[in-house]
Amino acid sequence: MNVDYSVCNALNFKTDGLQEANVVYDVMCSYLVHFDERLEGVSNYLSRDPDMKIFGAVGKFHLADHVDSCFSKWTLNFLQGAGHIDGEIMETLWSGMNKVSGAARSMSKAHRQETLDDYMRDANWKKTVGIGEFFIASIDSDL
Repeated sequence: MNVDYSVCNALNFKTDGLQEANVVYDVMCSYLVHFDERLEGVSNYLSRDPDMKIFGAVGKFHLADHVDSCFSKWTLNFLQGAGHIDGEIMETLWSGMNKVSGAARSMSKAHRQETLDDYMRDANWKKTVGIGEFFIASIDSDL
């Protein structure tokens, strides 16, 4: 239900006129099979544009744990328009959170949520500020 909520909100956020969407999820091979049926039968709050075609894929890290028959159907390698991505952005963020996980473990639920939100905001700020240094370095190397 939580993934349905996230996917529906993502597919409905500023997507007017969008005809296709690529959705990457660890278990997409079983998740997408009954997606539209779940939306019809479960909730009046979840919806998506029925004209939008959804292409599903499994991230490269998780695809290795699936059966061999999943590879050709669900790999990002063969999904037109996906580019060369691994589809595992969330997992790359978790490793940095190990720095605060020990302290957050003993906090109340509200305090833990605030601490993790602060950590993620700080990480996003550092990426935003650091991207300028990346572009400057790439321009310098071209000169």
